Amino acid sequence: MDSIDLDVLKTCDAWLASGRRCQLVTVIKTWGSSPRPIGALLAICDDGSVAGSVSGGCIEDDLIEKVRRNGIELARPEIVSYGISADEAHRFGLPCGGTIELAIEPLSGDSRIRELLARLAEGELVERRVNLASGAVTLARAEAGAILRVQDGELATIHGPRWRLYIIGAGPLSRFLAQIASGMDYRVVVCDPREEYRSGWNLAGVELVHAMPDDLVIEARLDARSAVVALTHDPKLDDLALMEALRSEAFYVGAIGSRLNNDKRRERLRLFDLSEAQLARLHGPIGIYIGSKTPSEIAVSIMAEMTAVKNGVPADLLVPHAAAAAASRPAGGAACSVLRDAAA
Repeated sequence: MDSIDLDVLKTCDAWLASGRRCQLVTVIKTWGSSPRPIGALLAICDDGSVAGSVSGGCIEDDLIEKVRRNGIELARPEIVSYGISADEAHRFGLPCGGTIELAIEPLSGDSRIRELLARLAEGELVERRVNLASGAVTLARAEAGAILRVQDGELATIHGPRWRLYIIGAGPLSRFLAQIASGMDYRVVVCDPREEYRSGWNLAGVELVHAMPDDLVIEARLDARSAVVALTHDPKLDDLALMEALRSEAFYVGAIGSRLNNDKRRERLRLFDLSEAQLARLHGPIGIYIGSKTPSEIAVSIMAEMTAVKNGVPADLLVPHAAAAAASRPAGGAACSVLRDAAA
């Protein structure tokens, strides 16, 4: 669930609380190219105000115009399609003749939006089911791999942070990385047993824990939607946590440090009987090469690599810091200092 879609739900709740009528529009199916993914949300108030997006803008314009002209007419959910013909695809800005199917749901106090938001605030992954005949809504805890679907006369949508990021270390780089990941709707947990690093940490929506990192990683029961990033430069904190993470199903495990330091780290991890296949999963030096130098730029580099791995981008299309440093190493000399940004 993108953070923009969470804002849509909050806007709906505010409208309902103020006595306004509104409807929630959800992308439930696409064919061909589509500007927004399945599950994307748009909210329309009875005065024509909007939040969110389901297309590049033309479909929104059509939906808004209908509300401004006729008000919120629907008494129960309705499924509509846009872009079936080539002319409609061109009219509504759908590229390559794409088609998009939307569920339009009139909201009320019985739509359980406030309860949904409360459960999301607790970090829960929630399945919201809407009966398409009656509009009745039920909420339940969702499984990590649950997907949006229309089945047996119900629309089931999934809400909440389906991805988790565990950051080892509470330094400045961790703060920037946590902010970016939170904006991308990760549930972010920062772990640092060092009081001097935890003091003064105050980042809304990010959990800060005082524990040994390896204990946290074990307790987290990492799955294929989890990532672990070690940013302390301290082997006593990083190595055991990395060992546990590399043995898990985590989709991404990375560690800060130069190429030389990461080579030494891999040698230490071999002493814990990690296989070569497990060691090969370690991203270090962490991030892809974008010429980053500041903590905020390095955080972008790390998040870019995480996103590429999450989305299945082939490794040969990326330039990791390790490869960039090796390619730029002068004969008989050290790597160029400009390449020691995120690898430092």
